[in-house]
Amino acid sequence: MSDETGMRQQLLGYVLGALDDEERRDVEVALSAPGGDGLRHDLELVRSAVAPLARDRAPETVPAGLAARTLAFVAAHAAADAPVVRPLSPANDGPRPRSRAWIDRALVAATALAACVLVVPLVRQAVDDARERRKEHNLQRLSAALQGYAESHGYYPTPPNDGPLSRAGLFAPTLVAEERLVADDGTLLVPGSDLARRGRFRVPTLGDLEAAVGTPRFDGLVREMSGDYGYTLGHRDAAGVLQPNHNRRRFDHPLVADDPGPADDRSDNHPQGIHHILFEDGHVERRLPHELHRDGDHIYKNEDGEAAAADHPDDAVIGDPEDRP
Repeated sequence: MSDETGMRQQLLGYVLGALDDEERRDVEVALSAPGGDGLRHDLELVRSAVAPLARDRAPETVPAGLAARTLAFVAAHAAADAPVVRPLSPANDGPRPRSRAWIDRALVAATALAACVLVVPLVRQAVDDARERRKEHNLQRLSAALQGYAESHGYYPTPPNDGPLSRAGLFAPTLVAEERLVADDGTLLVPGSDLARRGRFRVPTLGDLEAAVGTPRFDGLVREMSGDYGYTLGHRDAAGVLQPNHNRRRFDHPLVADDPGPADDRSDNHPQGIHHILFEDGHVERRLPHELHRDGDHIYKNEDGEAAAADHPDDAVIGDPEDRP
């Protein structure tokens, strides 16, 4: 098998975000090679083919007994249209009646339909499982990068007290600047999200952000600089000064979560609005919208009901990338 053929077989997994890091890098190297025109063409074909899946990311429930009812329906119509059976004789012996051929075709079609009903959900489940594994892997890598930063500095990445760069998502360019994350390796993307499907996401550098301040480009950079994830806004002291995000290994203190979205209670990254939350101690919880805010604690708003930094260190608030503490 040629290298190009092997890469071509990886394109579907690449588009769905189901490859591991080494496989994904191999595909990207092949795509960027001077002789990769054919592979790039095939990539666009694959993207076009799977694009309709984005319209229905939630799994569909197949009606119970659909396959059995379909076969029964075909059998009933086949019986109604079947010819009268006559003993074979030289007078009536001949080619099989057309109605019988129709029955055979109908049975083949019914069998194909039943196979689709059974197989399509399995394929969809396999894709969802691959995306879930990729997502968990990404969060583990992000957690390791944040923990490494905290061990070196004594606190997690914290934006400046004020100014245009005082944004929740600044943690991502900060980690990239210290080479704890790779700017375009997809760690900050949720497989299957709108941003992931768009392709070519790259965390901006701190220099890019500083150079764009005051320009229309700046708003676009800060809105997506931490990919599909929001980050803790920290807390301000009594004097209103933003304090460093210290690592106290708290199991109930959110550090990173899916970008909360416009409603602050339903993530656009996953079907059913599921949120994945990374806590200070490194564990990840998966919550449905109705499970999101436990014991009256809203993880996307402070105790004053605002998407802003908390008033004390025990109140955790996750902000959009562009949110100011």
